Amino acid sequence: MDGWLKEIQHRPVLYLFCSSLAFRLLHILLRFLPRPHCVNCDPWKSYKWKNLSVSLVHSLLTGTWAIFCVFQYPVMVYDMHSSYTPVSYLLVVISTGYFIQDAGDIMFSGYARESWEFLLHHVLVIWCFLYAVLTSHYVAGAVVALFVEVNSVFLHTRLMLKMSNVARDSLLYTINKILNVTTYISFRLGAQFYLTWYILVNYSWLDHAGYFLASMMLMNIMILIYFYRLLRADFFSKHSQSNGVRKFAHD
Repeated sequence: MDGWLKEIQHRPVLYLFCSSLAFRLLHILLRFLPRPHCVNCDPWKSYKWKNLSVSLVHSLLTGTWAIFCVFQYPVMVYDMHSSYTPVSYLLVVISTGYFIQDAGDIMFSGYARESWEFLLHHVLVIWCFLYAVLTSHYVAGAVVALFVEVNSVFLHTRLMLKMSNVARDSLLYTINKILNVTTYISFRLGAQFYLTWYILVNYSWLDHAGYFLASMMLMNIMILIYFYRLLRADFFSKHSQSNGVRKFAHD
């Protein structure tokens, strides 16, 4: 395995491009799957559905993969600066390729204004992950960060259910909503705050610790705001609060 790891590390840009291309091809292929009529009739919903479909595949793949990597090599949880395995490095390369593709999709979709918060998030993730890919440092940190994708599975499913006009009091929506908030706390908030704690405790010797801490703090603020919106929309409000505003974060 070390042989192909060295090959990827020798040409990381090539493999990042291949990953981005693969997710772009997936984006094209998913267009041929059937979609709810109410989605097809609205250009904004149609774009969101295609984008979320690719994101859902990425989350299913990388969330499971990240958990496997930590079970395979638990040392990564304690040494997030230097420890990693070939499989975990490949995971970060593939995920970085996805975020590059998705950022490009947002910028060239014509809906960048409506999705600017996600674009900002992607930029922060891309710079952090690119550093890990190009230097082989913080690979384990990137793997732990990908634990949030476990929650993203239910977060994306929630949006797709709402776009499909599934009743909020239906059994399917209720089960997903409970799993969504549970994994948001355990996998998203848990992973983010653990990474922040790790940087703070080891700040004196970590490479570029100031940049990573600033990035983490900004993302922490964002996910707390999203968490508030999620609780308000799904647990403390009978009606959607979007008021017709076309934004991912308001859904």
